[in-house]
Amino acid sequence: MKPTPGGTLKDKSDVVAPRRGFLKSVAAAGVALPLVPGRSEAADSAASQPVALPAPAAGYVCLSQDEAAFVEAIVNVMCPADEYTPNGVDCGLAVYIDRQLAGDFGRGARRYMRGPWHAGKPEHGYQSPLPPEQFFKLGLAAADAACEVAHGKPFDQLEPAQADTFLKRLAVGEITDPSLNMASWFNEIVLPLFNQACFADPIYGGNNDKIFWRLIGYPGLPATNTINMVQYRGKPFPGAKDPKSIADFS
Repeated sequence: MKPTPGGTLKDKSDVVAPRRGFLKSVAAAGVALPLVPGRSEAADSAASQPVALPAPAAGYVCLSQDEAAFVEAIVNVMCPADEYTPNGVDCGLAVYIDRQLAGDFGRGARRYMRGPWHAGKPEHGYQSPLPPEQFFKLGLAAADAACEVAHGKPFDQLEPAQADTFLKRLAVGEITDPSLNMASWFNEIVLPLFNQACFADPIYGGNNDKIFWRLIGYPGLPATNTINMVQYRGKPFPGAKDPKSIADFS
């Protein structure tokens, strides 16, 4: 299942074309070199090659064993293995989320963390006196408890179709908790972390082997070069077949 503006996809048969459109739409919002209409050469090349990635960084520094099982299940449902990418865990998406929660982002280092606290509007995004790590973990526990009530088992033991439906219900507010807004939890912290994990520089743990950059034809760091931005805007970038991360220039 790949998340879309209207929810999530049901099964693998629904994934192939929609997931590519989703990846392109998310990437286009944050990159300097827009893709030309249709499939990029890099995406075609990635799709035609067997998908085999090196193992992502091992171990978690923030998530407990049960929390990691939940997160791994989420990223595998939202990024299922197919001819374009391995599953979310093998792409490093769970590792990225763990590292972000363990770092300054999880501690709320750049957030205003002092009261008084007033109710925010939906367009304000994540508004909570809790640091993101605490908010994420409390929501995760609440979601798992709701899953136990609904299905008699934790989220990581659900069948893919059941897990997909459960995430849809979370996203639209059908799963509730007396202490947390579960739709806000999913849409304002879980989904953004998932999106970032797909397209962030691989040094942060996700986007293993630059798999998502290759999929959409994004060249990585060279896209931020002003000359390249001018020369290749709206055109396929020749270096997209071999994208460069921060690590390649260090």
